[in-house]
Formats: sequence, structure tokens, C-alpha cells
Amino acid sequence: MSFSQELRRQADGIFQAIYEHPFVRGIAEGNLTKEQLIHYVKQDFEYLNAYMRIYGIAISKSTSREDMAVFNEQISFILNSEVHPHQNFCAIAGVTYEEMQGYPLAPSAHHYIRHMLTVAHEGSLGEIMAVLLPCPWTYLEIGRRLMDEVRPDESHPFYEWICFYGNQIEDVTSKYRERVDAWANVATAAEQERMIEHFMLSCQLEYMFWDMAYKQEQWPVQMRATVLE
Repeated sequence: MSFSQELRRQADGIFQAIYEHPFVRGIAEGNLTKEQLIHYVKQDFEYLNAYMRIYGIAISKSTSREDMAVFNEQISFILNSEVHPHQNFCAIAGVTYEEMQGYPLAPSAHHYIRHMLTVAHEGSLGEIMAVLLPCPWTYLEIGRRLMDEVRPDESHPFYEWICFYGNQIEDVTSKYRERVDAWANVATAAEQERMIEHFMLSCQLEYMFWDMAYKQEQWPVQMRATVLE
């Protein structure tokens, strides 16, 4: 069993819980509320902005053009392709994508982003790859399972979202897994443990992100930031 296969085995319960989460089930059944969709898009827009910044940090730590190319390709993917599933949610919610940009982070999204940024700044390239891997991997599996389960046609409200993730070739996930495995082969036992820890926490935070959107999570005490004169 490869290192990434062992990661997936250890995280199986979280992957299954994500698939069974009410937000993901709402995508399958086409019955999410406008407010839930809006909250998801607002938070995911900011999450993906942070994800691109982490790719930039990863490029700065890369020693091969092959690794640099992988991260650069993913920046382009987020900027030019991953807007499409957001557009699907926005269309069903009756809002524009531009209206959903620039909002404060909810607690779970804030936690997830800070977790990844901390690893990006303090960890090795292998640790960065491990902390990033759950996002594309969980979405790939969600999309494929929904394609098999729902078999959506164009009448399904989330047809575009399901097809976008369900019809992906396993390109990004495969590339990340290959690099995680290669790095783990030369990493110390201590670094391997950190890679496992980062991966597992990102999986947990993937679940929390869905939960945040479903419950429209906010900070417990609302405060308005003011600029000091």
C-alpha cells in the first residue's frame, strides 16, 4: 500500500461522512436553500483565493519545474475553470457571482485557511502537498459518486456542478498523490507523521466547511470592524 493509499484508508470514515452530509445530500436531491448556496459560494470564493496563495508559496519552495508547473496549472484552473460550479449555485440562488465576492470568513473557513497557510509557511513541500490533497480528492469522489447515484440530466438544478466534478479525469488528485508518495519515500518518520496529521486535519475541515455552509455558520458575537482615526 502506498503512502497516499494509507492516507485514504485512515480517512475513509471522514470521506464517507462528507458524502452523507446534508449539504452534499442536498446537492444530490436538488433541495438546498438560496441562503445555503449563497453562504457556500461566499466562503468558497475566499477559500480558493487562499488556496492560490498557498500554490504560490509551494512554487517558491519547489526545486523542479515539474512541480512548479503543477501548482501553476492549478492556479489557472481555479481562475478560469472552477468558477463554473460557483456559477451554477449562483444561478439557482438568483444572484450573480460578482455579488458573492469579498465577504468575511466564517469560523470554519477561517480555521481551514489558517491551517493550510501555517503548513505552507512552516512545512516542507511534501507537507504542503499533503495539506492540499483532501480538497481535490474529496470533490473528485463526491462528483463521481453523485454521477453514479443521481445520473443527473439537464433538468437537475445542480447538473452543471455534479458534471463538473464528476466528469473530471483524476489528473490533479493523481499528480498530488504521486508527489506525496515520492516525498514520503525520502521523508523522515517525523515528517511522515506531520504529513499524515496535516492530511487528516484537512479532511476534517473539509467536512466542517460543508457543515458551515449548511448551517450558515457565523461568528457567535457579531462585531463591525471600524477604522481608527
